[in-house]
Amino acid sequence: MDRNTITGIILIFAIFIGFSIFNSSRRNKSYEKAVIVAESHYAKGELESAREEYINALRFKPNQPDAIAKINEINLKLGIVPEIQKTDTVSSQQSKTGIPATSTSAVPTDINQYGIFARSASGENEFITLENNKVELKISLKGGRVYSARLKDYRTYDSLPLILFSGDSTVFGFNFFTTDNKAVQTNNLYFKPVTDQKSFVVSSQPDSVILRLMAGDDKYIEYKYTLAPDKYMVDFDVTFKSMEGIIASNQNSLTLDWKMYIPKQEKGRQNEENYSTIKYKYFQDDVAGLRLRSTKDEKVDITTKLSWIAFQDQFFSTVILTNDFFLNGSFSSTRTLTSSKYIRYYTSEIGVPFNPGSSNAISMKLYYGPNSITTLKKEGLELEKLVFLGKNIIGWISRFAIIPIFNWLDNFIGNYGIIILILTIIIKLVLFPLTFKSYQSQAKMQVLKPMVEELGKKFPKKEDAMKKQQATMDLYKRAGVNPMGGCLPMLLQMPILFAMYRFFPVSIELRQEHFLWAKDLSTYDSILTLPFIIPMYGDHVSLFTLLMTASTLLTMKMTGSSPGSDQPGMKMMMYMMPVMFMVFLNNFSSGLTYYYFLANMITYGQNVISKRFINADAVLAKLEENKKKPLKKSKWQQRLEAAAKQRGINPPKK
Repeated sequence: MDRNTITGIILIFAIFIGFSIFNSSRRNKSYEKAVIVAESHYAKGELESAREEYINALRFKPNQPDAIAKINEINLKLGIVPEIQKTDTVSSQQSKTGIPATSTSAVPTDINQYGIFARSASGENEFITLENNKVELKISLKGGRVYSARLKDYRTYDSLPLILFSGDSTVFGFNFFTTDNKAVQTNNLYFKPVTDQKSFVVSSQPDSVILRLMAGDDKYIEYKYTLAPDKYMVDFDVTFKSMEGIIASNQNSLTLDWKMYIPKQEKGRQNEENYSTIKYKYFQDDVAGLRLRSTKDEKVDITTKLSWIAFQDQFFSTVILTNDFFLNGSFSSTRTLTSSKYIRYYTSEIGVPFNPGSSNAISMKLYYGPNSITTLKKEGLELEKLVFLGKNIIGWISRFAIIPIFNWLDNFIGNYGIIILILTIIIKLVLFPLTFKSYQSQAKMQVLKPMVEELGKKFPKKEDAMKKQQATMDLYKRAGVNPMGGCLPMLLQMPILFAMYRFFPVSIELRQEHFLWAKDLSTYDSILTLPFIIPMYGDHVSLFTLLMTASTLLTMKMTGSSPGSDQPGMKMMMYMMPVMFMVFLNNFSSGLTYYYFLANMITYGQNVISKRFINADAVLAKLEENKKKPLKKSKWQQRLEAAAKQRGINPPKK
């Protein structure tokens, strides 16, 4: 080897060693920082937070004995079976019996950690089905929780059964301490059904599934799920029987631990992520929630009473409601997930009032269903506000104009593309009497355009700009033209345009409805899939978005005679805006871009009709007649002249 080769090899080794030292140092610092935070939580008695930080520390130094020992210690205190024990148990059972993991027994090594609930620490993970014509619930004996919820009237975008959540993607249970300081998590314990029936089909009258978490003879926590026909709402009653001496007498609240991974259900992931959030209703007050369209993980602590909490995605929600109130709540939403199967990870810790005594009952409800305003409104407690339609005037237009007309048309017409067409025509016809004079004003300005251009030649200098402006305003006034009249149609349409922008992406009625080439009006239509991704635009071409853009440019070209539109900068801005909207709306609901396209074309037609009512000779004749009359100056013109005189007397310093 020559000298250059040897030098190169030495440099490579030096870089490699240097990077290894730097990376090791960085990982050591990150590990130590995580351990310090974990120890701080542990010292405060915040065991769950400490456990999470110790697990986080292992990301930087895997298999570190001290951290693993601490995690095992905290697991024992919290009553959590270490994952490695679960895996070993499952693998052993599968190798011997071939039984799937979901139906095996998981027996902890130290069963005494559960105290009086030790007899419920192991069992068979069997399931009971409770269903009606709307929803099918699979209830697990482990945790006594709803293991999965399938909505029978809906399917995913790829035609699979629509399941709101399933398997171990959810946690649902009460956390509390016993009088002998044992940490109990009902989600990890095994309930027993009161009957051997495994399937409950609700047809004519409500039926119930009753499960009990045994703590002794005639001592138990009972879950009762009651489902009625044709309902998405489930009554959920929790009874604490003979818990005196088991749950501390000074404990006046329990923590309801509820966590869930929200699966991807729709074709357009961007829209689904944008309209997924956690919402909650303050007790006897308004509905609030985490921010929509947030790109960051969020967390909020509510210290006041609540009526319900909802884990929501674009078109479906899982809601827990109480007949009384929840004391408080702590909620978090995680958007950055490793699996593309899910769009969000939600967590909540809800304070539930508890009255220590021989018997205590908590009445709640669980909603597993669509974000349909009609359906949600029937359930009360302002659940319909799960569907966000905008604030102030935007929300009013949606609730009291668009939705009633849409629902009325839905009673007679089965094609939603036709419904949107008729809805657009109705809206434009209602606005037409108000905008007719504005369209006429634009047409008159087109007639006067040559004269305005002549004024530009008469006052070519920059210092004559004020004189040119005054002369132009005099011309418009003598011709009976309001130069600001062309802005009125835009101002009148803006609230409706924004209302439609809110309405279409959350309207479950449009979900999976076909029209022309659009297979689903609730998401984007695609006529071409690109082999690459364009930032913001996406990896497809939406035809309705292209038609919307072209029709916008056509309409703007016709109405481009407004003041200032001839300026190069203004023209560039006018024609850039539709292109920007094309990029922005390419991934949006095709129902929305279809509506914008229709609105633009109807506006174009109204412009053509309005201009036919304008007699150019009559406008010019009126102008000549008014030239002979003294023109009364408006207050605005008087202020302009005063400003001009002021500038002439005291020119601004350079």
